[in-house]
Formats: sequence, structure tokens, C-alpha cells
Amino acid sequence: MAREFQRGHKARISDLTAGTDLYVGVQIGGPGLTFDISCFGLDADERLSDDRYFVFFNQPKSPEESIQLLGAQAGDTESFRVTLDKIPPQIQKLSFTATLDGAGQMSQIGPGYLRIVAGGEEVARYAFNGSEFTTERAVMLGDFYLKDVWRFAAVGQGFDGGLEALLRNFGGEVAEEETPAAAPPQPQAGAGAPSFAPPAQAAAPPAFGAPAGAPAPAPAPQPMAPPAPAPAAQGFAPPPGATPPPPGPAPSVHAQPTIVAPMTPPGAAPPPPAPAPAPYGQPTAPPPPGYGYPQAPAAPQAPQAPAPPPGYGQPAPPPGYGQQPPYGQAPGQVPGQIPGQIPHGAPQGAPQAPGVAAALQQFKETPTGQRWTQQNKKLVRVDLGIGGQPVLARQGSMVLYQGKVDFSYKGAGFTGRIVGNATGQEMQLMRCTGQGQVFLAEDSTMLHPIELQGDGICVSAENVLAFDESLQYEVRRIEGHGIPGGALFTMQFTGTGTIVVKTHGTPVVLPVTPTTFADCNAVVAWSAAAQVVVSSQVRMRRNAYPGDTGESVNLQFRAAPGSFVVVQPYEI
Repeated sequence: MAREFQRGHKARISDLTAGTDLYVGVQIGGPGLTFDISCFGLDADERLSDDRYFVFFNQPKSPEESIQLLGAQAGDTESFRVTLDKIPPQIQKLSFTATLDGAGQMSQIGPGYLRIVAGGEEVARYAFNGSEFTTERAVMLGDFYLKDVWRFAAVGQGFDGGLEALLRNFGGEVAEEETPAAAPPQPQAGAGAPSFAPPAQAAAPPAFGAPAGAPAPAPAPQPMAPPAPAPAAQGFAPPPGATPPPPGPAPSVHAQPTIVAPMTPPGAAPPPPAPAPAPYGQPTAPPPPGYGYPQAPAAPQAPQAPAPPPGYGQPAPPPGYGQQPPYGQAPGQVPGQIPGQIPHGAPQGAPQAPGVAAALQQFKETPTGQRWTQQNKKLVRVDLGIGGQPVLARQGSMVLYQGKVDFSYKGAGFTGRIVGNATGQEMQLMRCTGQGQVFLAEDSTMLHPIELQGDGICVSAENVLAFDESLQYEVRRIEGHGIPGGALFTMQFTGTGTIVVKTHGTPVVLPVTPTTFADCNAVVAWSAAAQVVVSSQVRMRRNAYPGDTGESVNLQFRAAPGSFVVVQPYEI
């Protein structure tokens, strides 16, 4: 039975199927709407660094054919073949997207889905409908992403700007040409099926294909053609008699080549850098001769009316927000009269728009469509509308929230308070529920969201900022006989969800070996499978006089290969 996903849910591919040759089908439609369904192959920075891995109707496969566009079949609007073990190492994520070609909004679509089929059996399905969207014109449906192993995530995040906004989000852009390209010839009845055409539904599907018996659109009758010799059939090739997909619409702007950087026309010199704009409120003056580099003498121009003096009709505006006049420039002097002058805060050689919004652009919120999103090293955002699970966070850690969010006290109960006070692992928590986004931070510490997929991690309560309420947690005892009390304590988290761990400074993660020791005041977390014992060097006589090293209590870790320990450059 196929596993049902909701927006924000994730799972390992290996938990869904043992195969790596997968079929991905997308069904989406609406009255009068036309869709382009594509797959973006992204690098570790989630950028389209190689446009050969943008697989769409005008580029139906990647260079090594690890990603192939198959066309409409088995009731799917579009389908792909993905061979995970053939994907090159620089590709870390595959994002399956749908964009509107023409007028309309995603709120007008009917019920649809993205499904994964392996070995002819559907193993996963993410269902969606128009009620989940508003004015979006492009939507990221689902991702295959590499995090130790390949995983699948149901995304369901849209963009109002359509394909161009989607491309900009992935670091690419649509190259505009002066003359539109001629429309490609449409396939004629009786013509041979292209190499990526879907298999005929009457025949048995390939090993990676859609399940047999799935409803498929009836092919239009075609005239008989003399049989042509064909190469030997392969496990993934379409069987003889395959019907080509119906002719698509004429190519739109989506058919233009996708590039990562602006394209310079062949034979043309690159344009000179634009002059820096004037600060907010000042008139912009053209760059003087010789601005930045030698120039040819300017041609004579027609006389123009003199510009009105500063303050014409209104008080003279102050210098740009938060800026002082550049060195050597008198107050009120029009910027741009000094060659090479660049406004305060603008990077060298890069134009920057004036105003407060441009100055704060680098601190803009980072939306990713995920439940947990790290905004920067010291601030994290959780989207309560994804997954519908409440979040438990340290009291007072909320710095901003958007939407309708309720905060309530999360008590530990009488027993929990007794255990917390006795072990030092008491957590003062609040429950965050509702629909919206909550931004969390505390004392400018560095934050690290850690996703658990059925595994566990041990973290001191002092280093926990927030976690999904679906996680189970309990106090765990660390055995030891060389210190007063005979033991230390920590919190163990298990289950499926995300926990946000905070550290003072950048931590280091080390593999556990038989000789791994860590200071109990500096260790932050370790894998739950590791065995931890207290290694004590307490000697009362040595501590009684000056000269003691201060390193008297350490933790020794023992575990099978694959376990880890996290240590921060700070002692609690």
C-alpha cells in the first residue's frame, strides 16, 4: 500500500523501497489551465549551477540520463524516470515543480498528486488541491534530497511570479532573445514515437514504471505504418507500438535557454559597470568623463534646461539614511561628481538601489517551504502550518511570530519537577500551536536544527532550545563511580521530528573511538547508541593545594562505528 504524505512530511527512500530506479508521476489540472512540469537538479547550495540538469519539455533528459522526462501516461499529466545510483555527486537535490503556462492561479486547480512508483508498485503519494494555494503561479511539489541517504519531502510551496520566480529562487534566469525562436514542427499522425515517449498501456510496464492497470487516456487512432527494424528491447525502453504524447502548445518563454549568469550577445563587448546611485533623497547625476576607466571624448549634445537647484519647492533633503557625506564632499554636494565614488555600504563594483529596503536586503527572511528553516546561525523559524504538530520551546525564546499563534505553559507535572530538580535536567517549556511562523533565538547562541528519523540523540537540557512535540524525551543516567553521587544525567530524545540544539560558538563533531574523552562541561550531545561512562581523576589531596589541572571529571564514549559526539568551545 502506498504511503500517504502531507505537506512537510519526509522519509528515507530506502524506507519506501529498496529500488533506486524510480518512476515519478505528477497529476495536475484545472479548467482552461496549461501546465509545464519540470525537474531541477540542484547542487549542495540548492542552486541550479548546471543548466543541463534542468529537465523539462525542451530538454528531456540529463547528460547521463539519470533524470528522464517520459511524458503523460497511466493517468499522470507528466512523468519522470529517476535512477538514483546514476545521479552525479554534485547533484544533491531534485525538485519537481509545476508552473502555469498562461493565465490562471494555482488556487484554480483540482485535486492532484505526486506519486513514486518502484517495481510497478506505487510506494508513496502526496495529494494536494487548489485550496492549499492562493495567487501562486508556480509550485514546488516534492523533493528528492541527499542527506546521508536519498530522502523524499512533500513540499507544496508556491511562487506568485511563475517560472521566472522559480528560476531566480534556484539561482538561474530566463535569457531573453531579440527575435523569438521559430516554433518546432509538431509531430504528425503516424510519425515514429520519440525516444522518451511513454509505453503503451496495453503492454506490461517497465520495472520502474507505473502500476499495470492504471487508467490511461485512450490514444487517438492513427494510420498503419510499415514496421521498421528496432533495436533490442531494454528493461526501461518503451515497447513497440508506443503512442507519442499529444502535441504540446507552442513554446513560450520557458523554452528559452536557462543560464546562471547574464548572457552577453556573441561578438558584443560587455557593458560597463553602472554608476553608483545617489543616496536616498538626492538627484542622480550622470557619471563624469573618466568614471572608473578611460573613455573616448563624448560627442556634443543638444543643450538642456538647467536642473532646478536643491530645495526647489521644498526643503533640502538630508543625506542618505544613516550615512555621512563621503570624505572630501561638502554637505549638499550632488553625489556622483567625484570619480569612483560609491555610497556607504555598497560593495565595490556592484550597483545597489538606494533606500532602507536595499540596505536591509541581505537580512531578508529565508523561505524554503520546510517546517524548520534556519534564518541565520542564531535564528530559526518554525512553520506551524506544515504538519500540524505543536512545537515545544524554551520559555521566552520567541523573538517574532506571524499569523495566529497561541503560546501556553507546558508543565512537567509533579514527578517531572522532582526529577528535573534532582538531576539538573529540568526544562521550562511553552507550547506553540496555531497557524503561522514563529522565530526562536536565545542569548545570541548558535542554533542547529537536527532531524531525527526514528533514531535518538542525547542532549543536555541546557542545550535544548525547541523540538517537535511528537518527539519522546526522558532523563537518562550516565553511570560512574568516581565522583560524588555516582552519576551524571542528560536528556534523551527519540522518534521522528526535529530538535534545535544551541551551542556557544561553533561546535566540532567527532566520531566515537575507544579513546574518545570529553569534558562533561563542554560536551553538547552524542548519539543515543553510544555508551557513556564517567572517567574521574578526582584526588582530594591534589585538589587541596594549588597546581591542580582542573580537568578532573571527563566522559568516556564507547560505541560501534557511526556514533558521534558534539563538543562546543565553551564550558557551562
